[in-house]
Amino acid sequence: MRMSKTVNLIKLSVGTESVEDLAVWQETKRAQAPDGLPRHVTRMWPKREAEVVNGGSIFWVIKGAVQCRQKINRLDEYIGSDGIRRCAIVLESELIRTHTSLKRPFQGWRYLAVTDAPPDLPEGRAEEEALPLELNQALAEIGVL
Repeated sequence: MRMSKTVNLIKLSVGTESVEDLAVWQETKRAQAPDGLPRHVTRMWPKREAEVVNGGSIFWVIKGAVQCRQKINRLDEYIGSDGIRRCAIVLESELIRTHTSLKRPFQGWRYLAVTDAPPDLPEGRAEEEALPLELNQALAEIGVL
């Protein structure tokens, strides 16, 4: 039996200013699956579902930069009050900080290859305050980040 590969998702976290804002949003009842885990409801169902749930994460873009990720637990069917079938991406609760990686705006979610994903911050640096966006952009432009 062949084991499927792993692929991540990347998504803009619209309306959040920081990783802490994302955590606060995910603690609301509206942002949770029936079992209390955070979820993100989206219209499109990933065609590469087996790869997504095989150890994939969702990488969150906040204020123009990837800042954190969450492991994807499962994909649930969600039918809204409008009767439209949607995909609820059910996540692990832990937000894992990553090295900041600048990302241009895009709509919806995209696949993100494991090899293209920014690495996690080392454990001792996870609580450090992120660099200001302008400084981060300047460093990226000269190839430092």
